[in-house]
Amino acid sequence: MGGKSMYYGWAIVWAATVLTLLTVGLRLGAGPFFLPMTQDLGMTRSELSSIIAAGMLTYGLTMPLAGQLVTSWGTRRVLLLGALFVAVSIVGTIYAQGVLSLALSYGVGLSIGLALASPVSLTPVISRWFVRQRGMALFVLSAGSMAGIAILTPLFTSSISTFGWQATLAGFAAVFTLITLPCALFVIRDNAPEHADTLAAPAPVRPHAPVQASCAVPPHSAGAQAHPLRAAAAVRTLPFWQLTLGMFACGFSMNLLGTHGVPMLMDHGFDARSSAFGIALIGLVAIFSSFALGKLSDMVERRYILAIIYTVRGLGFFGLVEALAPWQLYSVASVGGLVWAGSVALSSAIMADVYGTRLVGVLCGWAYVGHQIGGMISSWLGGWAYEAFGTHLIAFGAAGLLLFGAAAISLGLPSRGTTIRARPIATAAE
Repeated sequence: MGGKSMYYGWAIVWAATVLTLLTVGLRLGAGPFFLPMTQDLGMTRSELSSIIAAGMLTYGLTMPLAGQLVTSWGTRRVLLLGALFVAVSIVGTIYAQGVLSLALSYGVGLSIGLALASPVSLTPVISRWFVRQRGMALFVLSAGSMAGIAILTPLFTSSISTFGWQATLAGFAAVFTLITLPCALFVIRDNAPEHADTLAAPAPVRPHAPVQASCAVPPHSAGAQAHPLRAAAAVRTLPFWQLTLGMFACGFSMNLLGTHGVPMLMDHGFDARSSAFGIALIGLVAIFSSFALGKLSDMVERRYILAIIYTVRGLGFFGLVEALAPWQLYSVASVGGLVWAGSVALSSAIMADVYGTRLVGVLCGWAYVGHQIGGMISSWLGGWAYEAFGTHLIAFGAAGLLLFGAAAISLGLPSRGTTIRARPIATAAE
């Protein structure tokens, strides 16, 4: 790693980014499949929305397990297990004949596989390999999510119109397996260098007073010995719930867009390709903006950037549902794309800053439960509300309001350098 050679951690980041492109791209790419599947399988929008909602919940509930398995088994084994689940579940989806079989394969099995290969499984290894450029590294990972939207949404739309949704899923399974296996076996390495990307002794602790999980004993009391903060204690602290509530709004909005964005635009008079391009444009712009946001997040307060992201996103949801002409759709998508990336990356980086890299996998996994509960609700609400009231404004307006609330909550997060520590324990000498 000496001289001018590239730091190996970036190879891990780029491999993780490609995997994220595929997993998030499929998870948020249900929109192009939505109408073809309902028509081919004879389902109502509410029925398929309910299956997707169940999948979102399964995806979220698997996240803490994925974080724990990464700690126990290592990243490589978890990714390989995820690839196996994805391949088997897609085969089951292709041959599904009814609501129950589709729910078990497309809803449950596929969601488990995608969760095991998701950013939650990849964030811990990246956080270990990066300290000085952690924000940038996690934003590159987030760019993979945006690339998934930008690339796979129009690609799925084109492929479905040419080959059908079953063949499109089969092709995805083949590509996903061929990419995941070499990345897991030959690129991902859990053991990072001692000082990670600092390549030197750790920098001095910033002069910020640490926040304690219990304020009864100062952290450096004489005769006291610090012990690691446990996950059970961390989830009882305010910052964890502030970040989780923000993730709820993020999941509600992202999954609503992924599931109902294309159908909503088609209901409003846009053709399939224009609708897919409008959604893809958000991800395309976000790919490039994520690098600027990542650089910025290592320089200024991350909580302020997170609040701005949520605010502009909220405005974007109102803009999308009110767009009537292609220029309006593409304008809203371009502006929204500037801040579409980063909420998960920033939340993960703040989690690592506040609680340390040892807990980041488990805590991000539990925070993702909130993310996917939001996704479950919005996936169901988008289909039900349209069938019941004939408008998408209910679901998309709710997303905008939730994002405004998340922005306000984010402003109350701890400032950079704040660390939550466990109560020190007294030594025998005391």
